[in-house]
Amino acid sequence: MSINVPYQGPAQMPDALPLFPLAGALLLPRAELPLNIFEPRYLAMVDDALRTRRLIGMIQPDARSGEAPAPALYGIGCVGRITQFAETGDGRYLMTLSGVARFRNVEELTVLTPYRQCRADFREFVADFSAREGEDQVDRAGVLSALRDYASANELEVDWKSVEAAPNEALVNALSMMSPFGPQEKQALLEARTLKLRAETLIAITEMELAHAAGAPTSIQ
Repeated sequence: MSINVPYQGPAQMPDALPLFPLAGALLLPRAELPLNIFEPRYLAMVDDALRTRRLIGMIQPDARSGEAPAPALYGIGCVGRITQFAETGDGRYLMTLSGVARFRNVEELTVLTPYRQCRADFREFVADFSAREGEDQVDRAGVLSALRDYASANELEVDWKSVEAAPNEALVNALSMMSPFGPQEKQALLEARTLKLRAETLIAITEMELAHAAGAPTSIQ
């Protein structure tokens, strides 16, 4: 995935980000997330983003906060740039966010916009700005083995030719985003410090899901 603006580090990122809280949605650097926007507050958010830097922070609501009108958010999200955009004619926007880097949600801002915003800090995720950082440390064989076992257990069709051709970063991030796991597991994949740790987390979650389906006891540490 290529974008027209080469973000090279935290200094190029804004201090304040518009937030799109969406449970179960995971965006990772250099991966693409298609979105269907229809709520008025998020239509306004997209309009504002298109007028400025085209950056939107994807973040998950923390399920532990309950069903409050403005639920608490997790501490870490990922900012994406709008790289594809279309109007549907029935009041919706179809767009694609291309992941740039993760950020820490330092504090939520008091704003007049209908959508939420936060002060974001990117400094602990400097490696996100470097493509394919840490690929050589990924247990590719382990990732592929877990994928094969999961696909077999769930009778899923997989384009193995494309999988085999994908570099490690694209492979791990795409599988993490496409996985049918819950919000807690998706957040664990997002917060994994390195690509190596994300691959290990993906393998561990997949193995736990398979064990659970087989009736074995599982737990998330």
